[in-house]
Amino acid sequence: MTLRKNARPEVAREHGVGLIQLVLSSKSAHRAACVDDLHGALLADDSTVRANESSRFAGLGTVDGLSITGREASMLSSMPDHRNQPRCFLALEDGSVFEGRAFGARGTRAGEVVFNTSITGYQEILTDPSYCGQIVTMTAPQIGNYGVNGDDVESDRPQVAGFVVKEHSARFSNFRADRSLDQYLRESGIVGIEGIDTRALTRMLRVDGAMRGVLTTEIDDPVECVRVARESPSMVGADLVREVAPKESYEWREAIDSRRNLFAPLIAIRQSPMANPTAISNLKSQTSDRPSAIATHGAQRSSLRPEESDSNAQRESLRSPQSTNDNPLVLAIDCGMKRNILRNLSASGARVRVVPPTWSAVRILEYKPDGVFVSNGPGDPAAVGYAIETLAGLLGKVPIFGICLGLQLLALAMRAKTFKLRFGHRGANQPVRNLTNGRVEITSQNHGFAVDIDSLRAVGGQPTHINLNDQTLEGFVQRDLGVLAVQYHPEAAPGPHDAMYLFESFTRMMHGEMQLA
Repeated sequence: MTLRKNARPEVAREHGVGLIQLVLSSKSAHRAACVDDLHGALLADDSTVRANESSRFAGLGTVDGLSITGREASMLSSMPDHRNQPRCFLALEDGSVFEGRAFGARGTRAGEVVFNTSITGYQEILTDPSYCGQIVTMTAPQIGNYGVNGDDVESDRPQVAGFVVKEHSARFSNFRADRSLDQYLRESGIVGIEGIDTRALTRMLRVDGAMRGVLTTEIDDPVECVRVARESPSMVGADLVREVAPKESYEWREAIDSRRNLFAPLIAIRQSPMANPTAISNLKSQTSDRPSAIATHGAQRSSLRPEESDSNAQRESLRSPQSTNDNPLVLAIDCGMKRNILRNLSASGARVRVVPPTWSAVRILEYKPDGVFVSNGPGDPAAVGYAIETLAGLLGKVPIFGICLGLQLLALAMRAKTFKLRFGHRGANQPVRNLTNGRVEITSQNHGFAVDIDSLRAVGGQPTHINLNDQTLEGFVQRDLGVLAVQYHPEAAPGPHDAMYLFESFTRMMHGEMQLA
């Protein structure tokens, strides 16, 4: 393994379980921090001035031969005392072991070790249910500097198995923040590690692929750490949707909150891949003898099944200004859905009811929806047989829009094939080419599996988007079945808004106004 020059591999010995390589973090990671960019050097370590001793430098002084001003002494006083942070190990199944410092909760957590290239948006990443069962490594060097707030969450709790950063910022500064990242992870039982060489770790994952791993503050023996990592479950064949999916149905009424200034009023519609309007008209004519879905399923709770009341009052806190009884009804199959998807569906004018992925096609069609949405989620799509069966029963009967895992499940329902990517696509800067107009969209992504393009074409799917990094599938339509699906996240959170037009495309699809661009 290639290490950075200032990294010190201190232990490399053969054991019964294989080669164990203990990779201590760089010297700079064991020091507190640089207190001023002008110095460009490390000031404090365990043998010099610590945070609780900075009062001795109220005036000018020197530390490690560098001048200290009053302002710098104040900055020193805010630095964490790393001596109070317990040692933490990150072990991989290939025998590599990284030693760093713990933050967040204490304990032992296993999962698939992956990396995310986003610079910001760590709170949305932590709470994205698609990361269930994964230890997420951030490639950005400092994480936590704007703290954590109660708004920027994509589910009701952090979903990651563990969190890996180069440097955790003990200080945070943002007018919306109400706690530190350390406190948030500690309260949520998530183990974090800092002070390791995340560049070396990311390179390993890119070359060798995502690996099983373990984060621990409890196991001191590197050999035992590797053994635990190797015995943890594989992501292949894992049905993690059951761990994050809702148990009951509920109505979603929260739209884009203008107080958060996340988005301007609905972005102008761009040209996009759209399902054949004739096919959509045929789908609607097949059920023309039914009562109007719009009239039957109004936005008011009294029009819904009495036994299905909202379980979360927060979902009722904001009402979509566009929501009326004349708007299309969307049933959203929640396989681990991010909340910003629901907000965007509402903002596009739809009335949204969330249902579990265990519901049958018959039960979903009882609501007479104008459209069905299939969400993102964690794990191996091929293992979610119940959702695949449901979607197979919906194909050709109602317009369907799928995102991320939803695309994979729709492809499997059409009898296409999926495969596991070596290290996946995770980040807010993934380039995707829209094949219908040639435009490149910068997208937010989080997935470790992909659909085989040849198998998709064989069952009538038409690719519409391609990843420019590795040429894998990023979107498709199936005209005759009324299917629109993308592999990436048009709702962002975090990420760019290049693909927000897809929500409006789905709305137009339900009205039978869509055409292939």
